[in-house]
Amino acid sequence: MENIKSYRFLLIGFLILTLSLTLTPKLALISITAIFAVYTIVNPKNALLLLLLYVPIRPLYAEANPGLKYIGDIITILLFLITVYQLRHDMRSIFRFKIFEWAFFLFCLVGAVSAYMTGVSIVAIVFQLRTFLIMYLLYYIISRMKIDKQDITKFAWVTVFVAMLISVHGIIEKLSLRTWLLPQAWVERIISETNFARIYGMPGNPNTLGMYLGVAIVLSLYLLHQAEGQTKRFLYVALTLFNGTMLLTLSRGTLISVFIGWIVFLALTRYWKPVKPYVVTLILGILLVYFPTNGGVALVQYINDQDYGKGGFINRIQHTVDDETKILTAETGRIYFIEKGFEVFKDYPMMGSGFATFGDSATLSFSSPIYEKYNIYSDGYGEGSENKYYFQNFYTDNQYIQVIAETGAAGVILFAVFLLGMLVLFWKRRKEDLFSNVMIAFWVATCASGLLYNIWETKIYTLYFFMILGAYAAKHKLVLQD
Repeated sequence: MENIKSYRFLLIGFLILTLSLTLTPKLALISITAIFAVYTIVNPKNALLLLLLYVPIRPLYAEANPGLKYIGDIITILLFLITVYQLRHDMRSIFRFKIFEWAFFLFCLVGAVSAYMTGVSIVAIVFQLRTFLIMYLLYYIISRMKIDKQDITKFAWVTVFVAMLISVHGIIEKLSLRTWLLPQAWVERIISETNFARIYGMPGNPNTLGMYLGVAIVLSLYLLHQAEGQTKRFLYVALTLFNGTMLLTLSRGTLISVFIGWIVFLALTRYWKPVKPYVVTLILGILLVYFPTNGGVALVQYINDQDYGKGGFINRIQHTVDDETKILTAETGRIYFIEKGFEVFKDYPMMGSGFATFGDSATLSFSSPIYEKYNIYSDGYGEGSENKYYFQNFYTDNQYIQVIAETGAAGVILFAVFLLGMLVLFWKRRKEDLFSNVMIAFWVATCASGLLYNIWETKIYTLYFFMILGAYAAKHKLVLQD
């Protein structure tokens, strides 16, 4: 196993974050943010790795202490400024952008301008721009770094360590029926019986947790490829834990995306070596993590005379296709929001209604000026219901309908160039190395996830996508030249 001493900074960072939960939000905001800011200036590469610790656990820690909300933004912005300063004598590298980046910038511009024209507040527009751009900065930073194999190995190991922490926490959460090691607001959160059976974990969302563990599994397999002896056994344990925990999230979309990614990777490479350890640890995860955890929950419920939140993955798959689910989906779920999205598009065909107007991250905090106009409601209350709740906050759970509604034809074209521009980079180099084929599979899985989630607004996922994309760009010298 890697020299554990080289990861002491990670343990210290975790202890600082945990101890800061005892501070007032104001004191935590000033002191803890300052500590991480100073460390970022002293050791930029390790600060990047600290983001791999902070971002996945941020939802839980920021809920427990709001003063911890902005650590990630501060680290990222400082790293960006450090990068620009280091390249101050190489202006071409500072302003060298690929076609997919220009398309992304213009997409953001279209969304911001159309939002302003619709009457969205400047604060809400900035909030949504931050959501899209903050993780992109990590690509900008890493693509302009000197990255070697040791850096990638550290990146993977930090992910393994943090994913193990989050997996164990998630199992404790499930066995305690969502009463242990959670902020009080999360303990008191009203969750449907179907979702109560799922693990939410430190990310606070079962789908996000599932996607995160999917990435952790891939990086564990990468480490396993070069591991021996005790390290290899440790990684088998980690993979067993990750596979079992991912199943406990009951995230259908994640499993579909992972399956699609595997199929694409194998079709491109015919490289079957990772399949055996993946299948073995998946079976072990079912036998040693999934079933025992569900059995433990059943025992706890029996002891406490409860019968709430039962049901496993098979039940959830069956629930996907039953009549009740179809009705709810059509009335207040994904189908409903797709229909509403096209209604909005018909009225704003060129540039859409703008950011912060239709089911994106900003509307969760600021709602939207167009919801009343389109009678948009959610939370399972249909039009005509006595309990109808208008203007509820929601995600579209489909990135593409959000792009269509908020940015119109112009945004759709630019977003397509953004996605396809990346694919072209990978495709041109697919015969050169395995990394390019991994990126193609990663890209396809991400695009597939966009049909089910607002994937480009999921910070934990985009953290990894843009960091790995940055490492790819650095390896292939897409920005810096020798």
